[in-house]
Amino acid sequence: MSITPHVRGAGLGLRRALTEELLATSPAPGEGIGFLEIAPENWIGVGGSFGKTLRAFTERYPFVCHGLSLSIGSPAALDEGFVKQVKTFLDTHGIKDYTEHLTFCSDSRGHLYDLMPIPFTEEAVHYVAARVKRVQEILERRIALENASYYTPLATDLSEHQFIKAVIEEADCDLLLDVNNIIVNSINHRYQPEVFLNALPLERTRYIHIAGHYKEAEDLRVDTHGDDVGEPAWALLQKVYARLGPVPTLLERDFNFPPLAELMGEITRINGMQKAAA
Repeated sequence: MSITPHVRGAGLGLRRALTEELLATSPAPGEGIGFLEIAPENWIGVGGSFGKTLRAFTERYPFVCHGLSLSIGSPAALDEGFVKQVKTFLDTHGIKDYTEHLTFCSDSRGHLYDLMPIPFTEEAVHYVAARVKRVQEILERRIALENASYYTPLATDLSEHQFIKAVIEEADCDLLLDVNNIIVNSINHRYQPEVFLNALPLERTRYIHIAGHYKEAEDLRVDTHGDDVGEPAWALLQKVYARLGPVPTLLERDFNFPPLAELMGEITRINGMQKAAA
């Protein structure tokens, strides 16, 4: 199967710390930034000046949404009320793409405020896939799940790539391919990133994330999104483009923001790589 993209080019994660400078410079869609991404949880129900700011951006740029709290692997019941809020938000702003992490971040006591790995088991595959199907039914959209970074695996009856592939195929959803997470996990869990990449269902890739991470030690990386993209991630992105062509690719930066011009340098690099792969 092939995925028809709803966005194109190089995207940027819209963070509130960036809104003022983005509005002031106002790069036009297609002239560097092709689309923007937000976490709906950070904007649902927001009014006043922030609400007006969001509307100014959604009227100008194509958007995608990348969630933080769906908790698709949680032992607690699926929060269908929240999913319905997300649907209303997506419909209001004309956003077609909703993605989430293949993790859990809550239990019966509430939110854990971190993205935790799901056990790599057949039982978990069936459990998560059923929840994904219900989310897609409520949203009236296919969603995409991100291959997540993790530090301490739980049960590992399946390999990481086997688990990801099984969930996506059984749920009949798509993949949000995070290139940096492959680099982080390959170092932390001792595997070859290109071998892992090739084992994923790449034909289901909706779009791509790329980001920087923190080097805690030679054998430990922390997925912070607080630094420039590293050369191993750029090299792996090049291999993805060689396989799939110029898939829409989003630059994530969550803190430690450089001047916008420096971020635009990374956006320009993405655009150049996509042009070469077209």
